Amino acid sequence: MSPISPISPISPIHRRPTTVAHVGQITIGGDNPIRIQSMATKDTNDTEGCVAQAKRIIDAGGELVRFTTQGTREAENMKNISARLKADGYMTPLVADVHFTAHVADVAAQYCEKVRINPGNYVDPGRTFKHLEYTDEEYAEELKKIEAKLVPFLNICKEHHTAVRIGVNHGSLSDRIMSRYGDTPAGIVESCMEFLRIFKREHFDDVVISIKASNTVVMVTTVRLLVQTMDQEDMHYPLHLGVTEAGEGEDGRIKSALGIGALLTEGIGDTIRVSLSEEPECEIPVARKLVDMIPECAQLRAEAEASIKDDTITLTMDAPDWETFQLKAAMAVGALLIDRKATKLVIKSMSPVGSKNLVELADAILQAARIKFTKTEYISCPGCGRTLYNLQDTIARIKAATSHLVGLKIGIMGCIVNGPGEMADADYGYVGAGRGKISLYKQKVCVAKNIPEDEAVDRLLQLIAENESIK
Repeated sequence: MSPISPISPISPIHRRPTTVAHVGQITIGGDNPIRIQSMATKDTNDTEGCVAQAKRIIDAGGELVRFTTQGTREAENMKNISARLKADGYMTPLVADVHFTAHVADVAAQYCEKVRINPGNYVDPGRTFKHLEYTDEEYAEELKKIEAKLVPFLNICKEHHTAVRIGVNHGSLSDRIMSRYGDTPAGIVESCMEFLRIFKREHFDDVVISIKASNTVVMVTTVRLLVQTMDQEDMHYPLHLGVTEAGEGEDGRIKSALGIGALLTEGIGDTIRVSLSEEPECEIPVARKLVDMIPECAQLRAEAEASIKDDTITLTMDAPDWETFQLKAAMAVGALLIDRKATKLVIKSMSPVGSKNLVELADAILQAARIKFTKTEYISCPGCGRTLYNLQDTIARIKAATSHLVGLKIGIMGCIVNGPGEMADADYGYVGAGRGKISLYKQKVCVAKNIPEDEAVDRLLQLIAENESIK
């Protein structure tokens, strides 16, 4: 990505005023609570598996459940999943996730309370990282193609009272957008605004916006720019926050807390998802903690900013358990580090915590803020119904063999939706290419296609070994 111009943070504590979006029986935005959600990882054709997983997410506190609908068959089966859940008393809104095939969104809108569409691949073809040249007239014609698909979809949504999420991912920007705007926050925002202007012209208000990236600096900077841009065009739609492909374990939680928390403490955010490469119900308690800690972390952020001296933030705090301590620390200093108010961090605890743990936590937070790399960086997706290999086992195997390679970035992606794009700054990538097939990447270049899954991890390690020092 091109160098990022600083975007001024919004004053902490006061929540950004927004319009509201009606999603089934809940309302997002305005003075409503910040909603927490997750995404199922089961094949959407597996009705029993999806229903069971949705119940676990809801029972854990999830207020929306998203499913991938990669084709018409999956979109149609949302009718069965919805009916089964409602018959068992689960009225939680269901969200269909659509990529590449605009018609699937038309189908899903008839059965789900909300449909997510990705501007990067709704009409534009999948990105190939090729530079395209357009005259202004040609570019305008491309926008007309979007409108021709989008307006009939919005009419279906109006008929069925279906909300929409415009979900832009840094990893799936179209070649068209990147050719005109570059791989920049401005390009990411414009990808969203092209769609949002059509929504406004069509008087479609049940819309939520998300802009996600695996890089926390990109994510926070771009969401701030989106807010400024929407305000300039008199748009005040609710926002969904998330750091995509955050990973798992402590690192995934810290990265999520830093990126999401930086914005929450500025009053930005109406619904959130913590994307972890774990069972989806594990995301809910983490998200709940982030929402509950907003006032305290906004105060800690102000205190930490006042403590800055010699390029160092000194954060003194306490928490009832270690996970909460980690989340609170990352959330409190996230914006300060992303804005480079300081590049060093010292954490102090008011209760007995080993000094080594505090140093390691500070290092993990600095890595999440892309300041100082002290261990391997894993960019791994949480998985969904598109994932056709055992994501968690694969991550564990790759970590076991590469965790000593300080500073190396490895992407582990379930499918191609965000694969090559979200791994753009990764050194190596492991991407699901089909059932039982994996493609390997060196940066953006695919170096091996459709490798049998049982060979793929070893092939990835071989590729890394040819270029790095693995012992």
